[in-house]
Amino acid sequence: MRTIRLSFPWRRVVALFFACLVCTALWAEAAQSQLADKVIRLHVLANSDSQADQALKRYVRDQVLAQTTPLLEGVTSAPEAEAILQANLGLLTQTAQVAIAAQGYDYSVSVRLEETWFPTRQYQDVALPAGNYQALRVLIGEAEGHNWWCVIFPSLCLPAVSEDSLAAAGLSQQDYALIQEETPAYTFQFHVVEWWEGFKHWWATRG
Repeated sequence: MRTIRLSFPWRRVVALFFACLVCTALWAEAAQSQLADKVIRLHVLANSDSQADQALKRYVRDQVLAQTTPLLEGVTSAPEAEAILQANLGLLTQTAQVAIAAQGYDYSVSVRLEETWFPTRQYQDVALPAGNYQALRVLIGEAEGHNWWCVIFPSLCLPAVSEDSLAAAGLSQQDYALIQEETPAYTFQFHVVEWWEGFKHWWATRG
């Protein structure tokens, strides 16, 4: 009696697995890149984690937001917002310096607009997946304390954001649904992007 051996197509399974992995990576890359092209973050780093330095960070944050809000009012694209912020870096630096001095400190401060890698962070009801984003960064003193962030364009630093304001800024409802993780499907997509961007950053920093 002959024994019939069934051969399992392992090579095809492995090939299919890697094809799915590549497609997932490409989708995650495109989703994060598309989102990053539409937003600008505010990133404020405290001098240290002391209670006083953290309170100062929040005070400086409020003064900078009070300055950027009118500057970006009516702006409808991230490149336009970036150009305005770039042109006003001197003014924003002065705002931060005055705020620091008003609280009785003599810390140096650096205000710059640059692409920065961020891990996944949540602000109010919004979370952005890990990845590189353009950010207005305010570095106070040694900038070694806990940081604070939000999205200054479109203005997600406020508790209430209307769909009209998001649409005017070019952020689609799908983009917003992704960062809000509105449904289980969007939550899964969010974590796919988070995983892929985190893996890329880990690989890039290995050396």
